[in-house]
Order: sequence, then C-alpha cells, then structure tokens
Amino acid sequence: MSGVLLIGLMLINVSGCSSENGEQEVRAEIAEEVENEMSTNLDAWYPRVIDPEHGGYISNFSHDWEMTGSQEKMIVTQARHLWTLSKVIPLYPDNQNYTEYAKHGFEFLRDHMWDDEYGGFFQIVTREGEPIENSQFGDDFRKTLYGNAFAIYGLAAYYGTSENQGALDLAKQSFNWLETHSHDKEYGGYFQPLERDGTPQKDGYPKDYNSGIHILEALTELYTVWPDDLVRERLTEMFHIVRDTMVADKGYLKLYFAEDWTHLSYQDSSETAIRENIGRDHVTPGHDIETSFLLLEAAHALGMEDDPETNEIAKLLTDHTLETGWDSETGGFYDLAYYFPGEDEITIVRDTKNWWAQSEGLNTLLIMANKYPDDPHNYFEKFVQQWEYINEYLIDHEKGGWYNSGIDKQPESVTSRKSHIWKGNYHTLRALMRVLEGLEGE
Repeated sequence: MSGVLLIGLMLINVSGCSSENGEQEVRAEIAEEVENEMSTNLDAWYPRVIDPEHGGYISNFSHDWEMTGSQEKMIVTQARHLWTLSKVIPLYPDNQNYTEYAKHGFEFLRDHMWDDEYGGFFQIVTREGEPIENSQFGDDFRKTLYGNAFAIYGLAAYYGTSENQGALDLAKQSFNWLETHSHDKEYGGYFQPLERDGTPQKDGYPKDYNSGIHILEALTELYTVWPDDLVRERLTEMFHIVRDTMVADKGYLKLYFAEDWTHLSYQDSSETAIRENIGRDHVTPGHDIETSFLLLEAAHALGMEDDPETNEIAKLLTDHTLETGWDSETGGFYDLAYYFPGEDEITIVRDTKNWWAQSEGLNTLLIMANKYPDDPHNYFEKFVQQWEYINEYLIDHEKGGWYNSGIDKQPESVTSRKSHIWKGNYHTLRALMRVLEGLEGE
C-alpha cells in the first residue's frame, strides 16, 4: 500500500476515531491514481482496436497487444466499446478522436450487425460484418436478449453524447423488436434465447439473471435519453423482477428461471449433481455486487433514489458479497460459491478473481462508503484495499490494460489475452469513471 494511503487509513482508524482530513487525503491520492489509470487504459485500447478496413472494433489481442486468433465481432463487445467511448467523449472535450471512434462503431452496428430482414441484432458476425452461425449461441443465426440489450445500451449512450438521431432511432427499433418478440406478456420480463426471426426459445432455461440485469441496465440508459411511457413501464417491470424475484432472502441472485419465474435450482439434488451443474446454479459475488449498483442506478432513473426498500436490497447484496465472497486478507472478490444442502456456511467453489467483478466491486464499495460512512462493514476501508488489490494484481503497468484475472490466484493470467469477444473495457472504464466521480463529488 502506498505511503499516503497507509498513513491516511491509520488516521481514519486510530482509537476508533475518524479523521476527516485523513480520509480526504486518501481520497485525493486514489482519485489521482484512478485518473492516471483511466488515461493509460484508454491509450492502450484506442485507436488500437479500431478496425479501419472493415469497421467496428477488432476483438482479439494477445497479452502484449498483438492481434491474434479469430477476429469475429460480437454485438456485446461492439456495443460496449460504443458505450465506453460515448461516456468518455465529454470527459476529454479537447480530444476529438473519441468522437470519431464512437461514430465508427455506431456505423458498424447500423450497417452490419442489425438484421435488415428479420430485425434485431445478430449475436456474432465475421470481421467483415457478415452474419455467421456459431455453435456457442445455437444454429441458424440465433439472437439473444443479452446482445440486443447491450446494443440498446451503447446506442442510447451514443445518442446522449452525439444527439445523432439515427442512433436513437436504432435503439428504438431494437427496443420495439424485443417488445414484439422477447417480452413475455403473460409473466413479465424477457426471454433470453431467440431464433433469428425473434421466436423465443422457452425450453430449458428461458429466463436468467445475466440478461435480466443487463436489460435493466439498458432500459435505464434508454429511459434517460428517451423518457417514453412504455420504456418506463418495462424499466419498472424489470426493476421489480430483479429486486423482488431474483434476489434471494440471504442477499444473492438466483440465476435461472422457468417461463413463470420459478427458480430452477439444484438445491435438492446430491452434491455430485450440484457440482455437475454448478454453472447453472451458484452464488456469483461479482454479479451480486454489480446488481447492487444497477438497482440504485435504475431507481434513480425512476425517481426513486431514496426508496428505502431498494437501498436495503442493494446494501444486502453488497453485505452478503463482503461476508461470503470477499478475500479479507488480500482483497478481491471470488468467482463462484455455493450453499450446499445441510451446511450453514457458504463454500467457495472457485477462488479465482476475474477482472470485471473486481471493477464492479470497486465501484459499489465506494457507493456504499458514501451512503453509509459509519457502517460496521467499513466500506471505505475495503474500497481502499480493493483499489490496492487491482493496482497490484490486475493492472498491467508495463503493457497497459488489465489481466483477465487476478495474478494472486492465477499468475498465468500475465500472458492471457488483453482483449477477446467477452473482454472489452466497459467494466473497467465504467468503474474508473464512476469512482473518480464518487471520490471528487464527496
């Protein structure tokens, strides 16, 4: 831990007496470090990922930022870059490059990822922008709620910055396409797996936490720039589904659901069956602490920022994560845990620490520190520890960017890819932007 941070924390904790000057000193030190990392991170990604030949953003780079492997483009990654750049533009008004990079990405979504025949966004295309079948998402060019949600998220953010009417029109088209095909008129919410023509796939696991929290996120962004009555209705609906149906009593997300929102769990199965199906039923600390923030953000958009029930659930998600999925010695949030039948304590099933969960945790810890400065969970102290963890174990200070996973648990992550279709920079840069705002606004 750096000298200023260590001295500041000592001043805060001496004799249990808080020192405002000590905390402000720590805040100022971290704010400077975060701002520097934002700039360094942006320089590592842009313009490197810009594809001048085919449009959009290049997907795959090695640990030392060399293009590598397949360069297929997924709607999630493409839209996340668009969102990031759209939010960066007003922070660096003297740098017009970000404006051009965002426009570049919007045009690829518009011209290559939108399905002109059936509507909706393709999940994945070739580097050149041709739709392809992909076994990971099913045959016949299947689409997803998750992918279309991120398209809306990126397009709405881009419109908010650029006032490009075409971006808002395309976001509206995607919202209306989901309304026609994915939205469940009977039980509420949205179906995740979709055929190319939008027909929902209702067998297996038709509704889930991950697409659920991210359509909530997308609707929040869309409603901010387009306060349409139906958007508000769907945002409110998803807000209550996430808050009141997905969150278990103990304070973690239930993951997969039937059409009528019955929780699909292996809790009553043998330990062997549970472990065989752990990918479908577990506790995910990163998503839990991310959802805490997303619920607060949605409540704010709906004019419910002081809603006691939402504050309580957001805090419960954070507290449960700290109490069950946090490495109190080193810092960082574990990847996966489970409450096995007959056991009171949670079991950490996977103690690795992926990059995105550390980003989301950093952001939420500061939000909670600002909301509950005297809480016994000591959110600010854990926020400082988390930033130190990220600095030491996740940020590649030599080559730029972040490792896939904390090298305290996975030292081999030093040579993992810096970028792939599931790893862009939206989690990291969103956290850095929000943290800087939270530190300076306090």
